[in-house]
Amino acid sequence: MTDRYLILPIIGHMFTAVLLIFFWRKVNTQRIISVLGSLAVMGLSVGLFIKTYRAGYLTMQAGNWQAPFGITFVADVFSSTMILLTGFTGLAVCVYSTVGISRQRIQYGFFPIFHFLLLGLNGAFLAGDIFNLYVWFEVIIISSFVLMTLGGRKPQVEGGIKYVTLNLLASVMFLTAIAILYGLTGSLNMADLSLKMSAIPNKGLVEITGLLFFIGFGIKSAVFPLYFWLPSSYHTPPSAIAAIFGGLLTKVGIYALIRVYTLIFVPDPFTKQVFLVIASLTLLTGAFGALTKRNMRMMFSYLIVCHIGFLLGGIGMYTRLALAGTVFYLVHDIIVKTNLFLVSGLIYKIRGTMNMDELGGMYEDYPRLSLLFSVVFFSLVGIPPLSGFWPKIYLFRETFTTGAWYLLAAMIIASLVTLYVMAKMWGDVFWKKGQEMENKLTDDFSGMNWKKRGMLITPVVFLAVLSLYIGFFAQRINVLSERIANDLLHPEPYIQAVLGADAVKTPQSE
Repeated sequence: MTDRYLILPIIGHMFTAVLLIFFWRKVNTQRIISVLGSLAVMGLSVGLFIKTYRAGYLTMQAGNWQAPFGITFVADVFSSTMILLTGFTGLAVCVYSTVGISRQRIQYGFFPIFHFLLLGLNGAFLAGDIFNLYVWFEVIIISSFVLMTLGGRKPQVEGGIKYVTLNLLASVMFLTAIAILYGLTGSLNMADLSLKMSAIPNKGLVEITGLLFFIGFGIKSAVFPLYFWLPSSYHTPPSAIAAIFGGLLTKVGIYALIRVYTLIFVPDPFTKQVFLVIASLTLLTGAFGALTKRNMRMMFSYLIVCHIGFLLGGIGMYTRLALAGTVFYLVHDIIVKTNLFLVSGLIYKIRGTMNMDELGGMYEDYPRLSLLFSVVFFSLVGIPPLSGFWPKIYLFRETFTTGAWYLLAAMIIASLVTLYVMAKMWGDVFWKKGQEMENKLTDDFSGMNWKKRGMLITPVVFLAVLSLYIGFFAQRINVLSERIANDLLHPEPYIQAVLGADAVKTPQSE
């Protein structure tokens, strides 16, 4: 079904970013425009999700060049779900940023670049050809590098260099794989590639090309062994920036992996084993890295790495329920990880530090805020019946079905370590009696008026409510996840939506 509505979430962020440029030095005006733009795009994202849930597939051929020759945009339930999550988290971070980002950084162009980043994310989720996906990835890298180094502090620049170096390496791998793919098939349209790949006689070259994509997207997703750029960089920018990074940037790599390995490269037994081994090592290295950290943001960064292993393991098992568990975990993780970094920013506003050795007494001083934070922490751990619990049921069960015992062991260890580090953090930061520290006298939060406090707390409440919804109404997310998994394993309707009703039958008749 052709529908130009599907690119409105992209156009909405582009229009907002361009409009903000005209108000470069007017900080309050930028705040208002950015929030209104994010709210409008969230509404468009809800509309797109409803349309795709009812219609199945929406397509648009840019410039009326028919596929596979033109630039194709495709929205299905999976991509529209990712757009919806981007709309929710983007709005939350935008509202938080109106107070959480300094006037100086706003004058340096924070809000326009922030919207360009969200534009790139939405473009990547809607891309229907592999080169267009690469272009959107470059938009994401450029925007995120500017945001990471905005303000120019030395730790930010050091973290930004590590971030951009590894991501440029990933882009080289990605572009090399695209070149080989085009040489093999003469096409870059993903639906067209899905039909042509099975006819290529050189299966070894096909596997190597697939592994190049895996390396490129794996670096962007921070999988073992090239994950170290993430904990070295995500703790350096302000919490609002770290929140959108932690919630979405690594997940766009996972989204691309799922797309490529369900539409273009169907994993063979060897490829599945590669996924499962890398997933297990990612789980363990992320978990043990978190064990040793006393800075909250660095600990959360290692937990991002750790939990990417759950997603990668689900792809590696490659069953319907494993993919459903992966999608469910993706929904949960985007919301919770974004909120986790917003919470860390609030704690920093209150205490002036993120060093857990210097923290304490949060529950005594701020009991209601502490209870709000506990929802985020327990959701991350997966305490039943909160959101992190349900997708693990899928994933654990499928390790028995597929015989992936070492992945099961890694998942259990990672879950226990996550529980331990979060319990330890809760004890140190909230239960432990507060010290009479100098930084407690510079409490930025208590000195704010109620409006500014509300702009910091409301996004955390909003995302916490979404987490509770995912947990308490898990059956609805189950239905959504299983539908997406079924669509991924049966791509024929996707191909027909892009190329036409007879596209799947044609190669068979030839």
